[in-house]
Amino acid sequence: MLRIDVITIFPELFEPFRRTGVLGGAVERGLIALEAHDLRRWTKDRHRTVDDIPYGGGPGMVMKPEPLVEAIESLAGAKGPGRSAQVVLLSPQGAPFTGRRAKELAGVEHVVLVCGRYEGVDQRVIELAVDEEISIGDYVLAGGEVAAMAVIEATSRFVAGVLGNPDSTVSESFERGRLEGPQYTRPVEYRGLVVPEVLRSGDHAKIERWRSERGLERTERSRPDLLARGVES
Repeated sequence: MLRIDVITIFPELFEPFRRTGVLGGAVERGLIALEAHDLRRWTKDRHRTVDDIPYGGGPGMVMKPEPLVEAIESLAGAKGPGRSAQVVLLSPQGAPFTGRRAKELAGVEHVVLVCGRYEGVDQRVIELAVDEEISIGDYVLAGGEVAAMAVIEATSRFVAGVLGNPDSTVSESFERGRLEGPQYTRPVEYRGLVVPEVLRSGDHAKIERWRSERGLERTERSRPDLLARGVES
């Protein structure tokens, strides 16, 4: 079982998420344990303050170190060799999140995802309590909650038993360093567009070759950087 704890100031966002779709089924079957924790539980003032103005000036607010570090340590233990979990901060400054990293996280017993807000978190949180920073793209979100959901969704697919067909992740985009080819279902003809004959031929070798070729064409057109990289994403 993969255990995922999320630290956030908006835990209510994760309630419908954890009950829906493939992830909801995995949680129901005990393959994944997902819980969102309200960061304000670890505050000690009557206003339950989680942010403050930045030293040196500048716009926005910065998340305070005390509640975040204490929240992380209560869920994952102190940073170091004896830690029981992998602590990930969702951050625009993080390493790009890839299918490969999702697969690696699926093999970890316990992951703690930290959702930043405002202008970011106090650097001491990263130094004292975070194991790695992950970014889901070169853009800025209002907070890390949507990014955390993306990480959870991608990672959960690699947990054994979550997908009905274990081969599903093998043929998906990025798994072979290229995008997946086009998919079709019934009806055979729709508004003048017809499902390619090869897909209706029953010749599995030809079908696999056709899908590989179309996937390569799509990659060359939309994501040539994957081919230039020459490695699995």
